[in-house]
Formats: sequence, structure tokens, C-alpha cells
Amino acid sequence: MTSSPTRDLPDQKLPSQTSPAEEVPTQGLAPGLPPTWASSDKDFVTTALGGASRLWVTGGHGALNEVYWPSTGQPQIRDLTFYLIGESGWVDLARARRYVFSMPKPYLPLPTIIHRGEDYELALEVLPDPTRDVLLIRYALSGPYRLALVLAPHLTSTGHGNVAWVEGQRLLAVSGDRALALLAGGPMTHLSAGYVGFSDGWQDLHAHGRLTWAYERAENGNVALSAELVEPSGLLALGFAESAQGAQGLARASLAEGDEPARRAFLHAWEDWGSALKLGGSSPELEAEAVLSATVLKIHEDRTYPGALVASLSIPWGNYTDTLGGYHLVWPRDATLAAFALVACHQREDARRVLAGFIANQQPDGHWFQNYYPDGQPFWHGIQLDETAFPVLLAAGLREEGEPELEGTRDMVRRALAFVARTGPTSDQDRWEENPGVNPFTLAVAIAALVAGAGWLEEDERHYALGLADDWNERLESFCYVTDTPLSRKLGVEGYYVRLAPPTRDGALTGEVMLQNREGKTVEASALVSLDFSYLPRLGLRSAHDPRIRDTVRVVDHLLAEETPTGTFYHRYNDDGYGEHDDGSPYDGHGCGRLWPLLTGERGHLALQMGEDPAPYLDALLRCSSPGGLLPEQVWNGPPLPECGLFPGRPNGSAMPLLWAHAEFLKLLQASQTGRPAELLREVEERYAEPLPAEVRHWRPAAPVPQLEPGLLLLIEDARPFTLHSGFDGWKDVRERAALPLPFGLWGVSFSPAELEGHHLLNFTRRGEAGWEGQDHVIRLGQDTPRTSLTARSGG
Repeated sequence: MTSSPTRDLPDQKLPSQTSPAEEVPTQGLAPGLPPTWASSDKDFVTTALGGASRLWVTGGHGALNEVYWPSTGQPQIRDLTFYLIGESGWVDLARARRYVFSMPKPYLPLPTIIHRGEDYELALEVLPDPTRDVLLIRYALSGPYRLALVLAPHLTSTGHGNVAWVEGQRLLAVSGDRALALLAGGPMTHLSAGYVGFSDGWQDLHAHGRLTWAYERAENGNVALSAELVEPSGLLALGFAESAQGAQGLARASLAEGDEPARRAFLHAWEDWGSALKLGGSSPELEAEAVLSATVLKIHEDRTYPGALVASLSIPWGNYTDTLGGYHLVWPRDATLAAFALVACHQREDARRVLAGFIANQQPDGHWFQNYYPDGQPFWHGIQLDETAFPVLLAAGLREEGEPELEGTRDMVRRALAFVARTGPTSDQDRWEENPGVNPFTLAVAIAALVAGAGWLEEDERHYALGLADDWNERLESFCYVTDTPLSRKLGVEGYYVRLAPPTRDGALTGEVMLQNREGKTVEASALVSLDFSYLPRLGLRSAHDPRIRDTVRVVDHLLAEETPTGTFYHRYNDDGYGEHDDGSPYDGHGCGRLWPLLTGERGHLALQMGEDPAPYLDALLRCSSPGGLLPEQVWNGPPLPECGLFPGRPNGSAMPLLWAHAEFLKLLQASQTGRPAELLREVEERYAEPLPAEVRHWRPAAPVPQLEPGLLLLIEDARPFTLHSGFDGWKDVRERAALPLPFGLWGVSFSPAELEGHHLLNFTRRGEAGWEGQDHVIRLGQDTPRTSLTARSGG
């Protein structure tokens, strides 16, 4: 959710609350700005460390955006905005955007916002009370104006079904078992509870140039509370609890105690944590951004559910949606990559809590939900193979760091690897959550997990997992690498890694990929590229000097890179449609793909591993950050649209801050100092440092073996029992074999090299509980063709 000076249409309104019919005056409105902006710029995110507080606060455009309570997965307000009312008109401060923002230090997230105009200055200090679920706001106004506020509750994470009312000097709202109360240390006037878009405070100001309405109650709708503060300076307290009585009691107690004790406790806890950070950086600006990034990671950990790291305390294009989702959810991929950044920052205890959260939320079959709330409840139910493999890499990474093993790690790893072994190498969704198939990023993570997690397995499982990893690693190019295409000929390269191999294929990389965010447009799989291949060297499966890696870098730099005033950034893939439309209107299921700063971090890691200077990539990340130093999910790459707040190389309306982007920045900075990526595990690196031929080929429907090299064991396998009906050289010497149980719940029939010797073809089909599969398969035998992966680490 992002702040907006105008509101959505209401759910309903009371008959007594009719909209004013008089003409709307324009005096006092900031000129040249639209009613809403596409940009989701945030200046800050903050929370208290220690104590009983469970508040997370965000702000942008000089106002407050969402406040999350009692966990990072539950935003309870849409925004809290401030206005100046004077004799000559009124000033919408969020529209004027004439403000500066500051914090005492990058690791002290105590925001101060100062709005300055020709005849006014308003200072706001935003302070979460460490001892209570209360947000304290110290304000001081100078100039011929009075300060007014409008609060938009979104209790239970939605604007629907909220109730707001005025009770004396208290502004109250409730929905279900969530309530808030806004109190002031001094008197308030013109207190009112209205419906958004009809009778809220902004509509009152817009119609009359001042607050005039005094509605006492707004039932069951999208509501807003408003008031005018009598004194030019003072203290506000916004409290949250399960009941209105509890919320106002907490707010009143914070006001009674004052903000000085809260400020001392807040700063002491953050100072105690942040003063120990030693992250380095080639410039003071890079070092400050590193400290801020570590602080952002720290802020995003839940305290009600420790170890839960949400992807972002934001909702992309939140001005235009009332979705219950957004990015305040745990994605196992994002959380693991952030946990590796925590390890790089020497915050190992934090990373251990992330792993403990994974142990607690793993599903019985071994996978994790696509994303889930901090308490473990799923939001989307998709299956992404990398999200099952990543927690294994985190466990192995902490083990390499010498961390004591958490209770339950062995069982977690075994169940996760069993799921990877049963369902790979395909995934129902790639890392961009859109398409099924074999993806180089996903497959690289799965292979690395099978190797890094093998030490937790029993002997037969370990042997199988390592053999499967070697097979997939050696065949990776047959899945995801193409040669002699129109694109390769155009760019003068032999070939390149593609984004995705569709799941239905005959062993060759054929078929089309449907782009879900381009209204069903299809693209030849061989023509769709991405930076997903960058994790092949990052995880130690390929050398960054491998000609195939270098050729793909050339293709990616040609197709996906764009120069902007802040640096070079990259698209997720060619023809991506996730981003604003060209006119600046928000993404609505389709749009125009924009540029992703985190991919600049991935490209920087490639540069580092190729022996190049990663500094330009770090500088680009630094320069695209928000005024408060926060890194966005995307930056705008079209012509400037000032009326929408969109400028080239600057944040657009996507999620900000994005935890993944901050983690990528931190890890690239760390890698520039150590010379190796944070995710590069020595166990994986050592296994594939030299050519390691596979000993077994694993045939399965999703990964057929069109041709078997001499000397290899062939294992035909499936997740269900079956009988193999087979013959040689055109169905000669026909026989049947029952599949035998394999590790991880698989079933298989094996052929030794001796059984296959002297034959040219293996013909087979299978019969399961439901009958014959209705398809014949053929494997060519005995032709000694090049095994492409055997030089995977050459030159590196």
C-alpha cells in the first residue's frame, strides 16, 4: 500500500452523510500534480527493537503509509496524511512534496520529516514506542496555519467492513478483532468519521478549504477519520489492540509517559545493535547504504513470529488495489537469499531464526508454500522447486560457517531433498512464478541442494542424491542451452542459456512459452532469455569463464540491459509484461516489463566472477535508491512522466523496499571484498571444480533421455509403481520388469551397461495402476557423443 491524497470509492455511505453539492474550490491545491501517483516511493521503514512493541511503520511522500500490527503480514492502516489550513487556503503536504527526510544514522531508523514552504515549516518525528503497540508522532508547526490529519484505517488488511467513530477527543476504528485509536496530547477540533470518497476529511478540505464536517460514526465501509489540532506543536499517539478500549488505553498510557523515555529506549536498542556493524565499502555512500540495507533486513523480521522475513513491507501499485496480499508475505526464496546476506553481515543468529522458521513451516511432503503469512498460513499455493531447495542451502551454509545444528535440520533436509528428487528437474513455476518447465536458476539451486544436503542423508539416499545431481548437472545444457539460432547467428555467438524449457518436449529444447503478463502472447523457448543462468557460476556449477556463460552474458547484455541516468539495469526476460503501462497507469495483470535493480546485482556478481570490477553495478544500485536509501523492485525506463512521479532510473510503483534487492546489494558488496559469492558453498564448488562425469542417467517423463552414452547405467523411474514393457532395436527380445522401490519414494527399473551393449535402440512403454500410458519411448544406445558438461569448469 502506498499513500495517495485521494481515496478509493466507498463501500457504502450512511444516508445522513451526503456529499456536498457546491462547486469544489481550487485555491490552496498544489498545482500540476495528479490525484494519485504511480510511484510507490517510500522514505523509510522502521520498528522498535526489543520490548513489547509489535509495530512496523512505513512512510513516503512526507506522510505515513502502512502501519503493520501485530505482525509484518498485517497492515492496519492505508495512510495517515497531514494538511495545513490557513486563511488563504489549504496545503496538501503529500502533494506538495516539499520536504526533507533524515535519520540520525543509517542504523538508527528514527525518521524526521520536515515540510517547508514559503510561509510554513512542519517537523514530524515518527517513533514506535518500544514498550507498547503505539506509534508516537511528535509534531511542530510554524507559520499561519493549523495542522489537520486524515487517517484511513484498513483494519484486518482491507478497507472493507471497517467501522469508525468519534468518542470525545478520540478517533476510533474497529474491524473484527483489530482496533485502533488516535489520541493527541492537546485538544483536537472538527473530529469526524466519514466514508472514503464521499465524506472523508480530504473531501471536506477539497470542498471547503477547511474542515467543517463532524460526523460521529461511519459503519461497515471504507472509512476515514479526520481532525484538526489546536496547538501548533504536540504529540500524537496511534494505538492498536484487539479492542477499541485496549487501543485507546495503550495510546493514553504512551501519552502519559511521554515520548522521551520511548525515544531513549528506541535509540539505545538500535545503537547497541548497529554500532557493531562493520560492512566496509569503497566510499562513505556505499558504506552508509550497506548499513541501511542491513537495517532494512533487520526491520523486516517479524517479532510475533521470529525468523519470518517478509519480502517487503509494501503492496505494489497499492494506490490502486485493496488486495489482502502484496509483498508482506514470506517467500522462501527471498527469505533464504536475505538470510545469506545476514550471514555476510555477521548476523548469524538472525539467519538461524530464518532456518528455524523454515523447519517449523515445511509441509509434510517436503515443500514449502509459494508464499505464506508470518504465522505460516499460505496465501498462494504454487509449487516452486527452488523454494524447496533453498532452505537446504541455508542449512548447509550455516554448517560451513560453523554454526551448531538446529534441532530438526536433518529431517527438514531429507524431506526437502525427497521432494526435489521426486519432482525435478521440472518445476510447476519458475522463479518469476509464471511458467512451468526446466529453468537454469531453479535447476542450479536444486543440484546444489542435492550436493550440499547429501551429508544429512542415509547412505543409499546419499548415493542416489549425488548421482541425480551429477546427472542433472551434466545434462543441464541439453535442458536449457541452444545453439545456432537466429539470435545466436545475429550476435555472433555459438549459443546461450534460455530462460525456460517447456515441460512437454521430446528431449530437445523445443516449443513455446506463454507469457502470462502479456495477455497470452507466446514466444519460442529458444528465443527467450534471462539472467537466470547467472546462478550456474554463482553456485559453483559452471565457471564464469566458460564460453557458454560468456556468450550468454553477451546475449543478455544485448537484449535485456538498458542504460538509465542512474545506471544500467536489466529486464527479467525479453517481452516481460510486469510493470506499468507506457502511459504510467499501473500494472493490472499485464503491462510493460520494467527494469529490476536486483538483476544489476546478479550481473555484478557475474562481472566479479569473470574478473571484472563490480563497482559500476554497486554504484547503479546506490543511485537508483529512494530519497531514504530504499531499493525498489523496479525502476522506470520510459520517458519522464512527472505527473505520475515516474522518472528514468528511479523507482516506479512496484514494491519498495524490496528485501531481495537490499540483500543482493549487501552480498555483492561483500563479494567484492572477499572475492566469492555468499551462496557459493565449498562442498558444491569442490565437487564440480573438475569434470565429474555422471555414472547414471535418470530417465523420467519430465526429463527423457533421447540418447545414452556408452558405459552409463540407465535408470527408468517414476513417482508411482509401474511395470516396464521393453525391447531392443525395434521391439526385439521383448520382456517385462516390475519397478523396484528407490530412495525418496521413487520406483525404477535399471539397465546396466552390459545389458545395453551391442544394441542400438531401447524401446519401452509402461503400465501403471491405471493401465498402459499410451506412448512408446525410444532411447538411442551406444553412440559416443560429446558430454557437454565435462568442460563446465574449464578456464576457471
